[in-house]
Amino acid sequence: MNKSELVDNIASLAGLTKDQATKALNAFTESVQDALQRGDSVTLVGFGTFSVKERQARTGRNPKTLETIEIPASKVPSFKAGKGLKDAVN
Repeated sequence: MNKSELVDNIASLAGLTKDQATKALNAFTESVQDALQRGDSVTLVGFGTFSVKERQARTGRNPKTLETIEIPASKVPSFKAGKGLKDAVN
C-alpha cells in the first residue's frame, strides 16, 4: 500500500474527504518526526512504539574494493510493534 492508497483508505474509513485525510496523515507523520527529533518516543497502545536508537560506530568493508572503512555512530528511527498489531497480523 502506498501513500495515496493509504489516504483513500483513511478517507473511506473515517468519512473524510481525500484532502482532509491527506492533511491528517501528514500531520501524524510530522508529529512523529518532530517527537523523534527531540529524542522522545511515540507510543500508540495496541499498535506500537516509534523511537530512536543509537547505532555504535563500526568497521565495514567496501564490497567493490574490499577496502576497510570506518562507519560512524548514528541515530536511527525504530518501530516496535505492539501486541494488538502482532495479534492482528498472526
